[in-house]
Amino acid sequence: MARLMRRRWIGQRSAGLSRKDSRSCEYQAYVPDPLVGRRIVLDGDVAADVAEAQEAIARLDASATALADTEAIARLLLRAESVASSRIEGLQIGARRLLRAEAVRALGEPSSDMTATEILGNIEAMRFAVRSVRPGTPITVELLLEAHALLAAGTPIARHGGRIRTEQNWIGGSPYNPCSASYVPPPPELVADLVADLCRFCNEEHLPAIAQAALAHAQFEAIHPFADGNGRAGRALIHMVLRRRGLASRVLSPVSLVLATWPDRYIAGLRAMCYRGPADGRQAREAANDWIGFFAGACRRAARDADAFEARGAALQASWREKLGRVRAGSATDLLLRTLPGTPLISVKAAADLTGRSAQAANEAIRRLEAAGVIRQVSVGRRNRAFEAPAAIAAFTELERRLATPDPRKSATI
Repeated sequence: MARLMRRRWIGQRSAGLSRKDSRSCEYQAYVPDPLVGRRIVLDGDVAADVAEAQEAIARLDASATALADTEAIARLLLRAESVASSRIEGLQIGARRLLRAEAVRALGEPSSDMTATEILGNIEAMRFAVRSVRPGTPITVELLLEAHALLAAGTPIARHGGRIRTEQNWIGGSPYNPCSASYVPPPPELVADLVADLCRFCNEEHLPAIAQAALAHAQFEAIHPFADGNGRAGRALIHMVLRRRGLASRVLSPVSLVLATWPDRYIAGLRAMCYRGPADGRQAREAANDWIGFFAGACRRAARDADAFEARGAALQASWREKLGRVRAGSATDLLLRTLPGTPLISVKAAADLTGRSAQAANEAIRRLEAAGVIRQVSVGRRNRAFEAPAAIAAFTELERRLATPDPRKSATI
């Protein structure tokens, strides 16, 4: 039975801390029900929402063929999803700034842009999450830890990366005590068992994949198993579940971009899932159906708009090829055109790596694209030469804007 556990916080008087920050208090930590064995009954309209969302994601995954290189759109959508997941946590960055930071890192230079570093870490964590899980692959505690370690690398929370927390954490209130917190997750001694139960649930198959991903994400956020970075790690788990169930084997649907559009509704849904009482009680059932319905709507919207972007990417490639004239199939120029939508800022080395061609061939392709106005030269890092495709960057920004704009045809519940 989900419950609140009363605990005692012992404050410590410290120079520079106010009485409010250094006080002792009683607080209540939330302990959720385990997921394994919990009976979930979907209302009729919620079941229909889930079915529509699954169909939309499966259609996007199966039909992403307009771009000659499906990996290009997969790479771009993964980046968009990671940026949006970070935005929910207050990490804001523009597309061009992120791409330049990514290019600097690829060139082996250190970066002083900490926001970009954190978001690049989230991209690596998301990439690891989706590449480590294939249909039927077990989701394990070790996989979650490794994804979190990648997310935290090179950031102020690096020392906590890949480690289940051993101290109490909380959300809101004072950074020094949980006395006025808006939410206090389970005590640390209960976390390992709850995470193990969560992974076992993620490996079950009795629920539709969308419903399973929604519940797994909500439970992860309720547990808050890491000292920091829980939101981003929990949204990576969404895609691990969908990938494991075979629903999104090629293309990642950027659901975080839509969740970021309705942050209040998103947080309210997660909080409602922290019910008290029996798992089969009315409060638990209503919270689960409301949350799963909202989550399914977000997935459906993400798939629909990502599909529209894929068509725009095809039109963009067609316009580039029209500017260039005849392009020999399989040439460095042809292969580079295919990758530009997903990697719109590249160096000569990156172009060679992406196309599998020599540096000389990549350099010649870049010169041809630059002469046609497809790309232009920019400087990144310490006087390094790189090239950006402005139209592709604009398309990436438009995808973010489109997905992050409330649909006027929908209510605030999506």
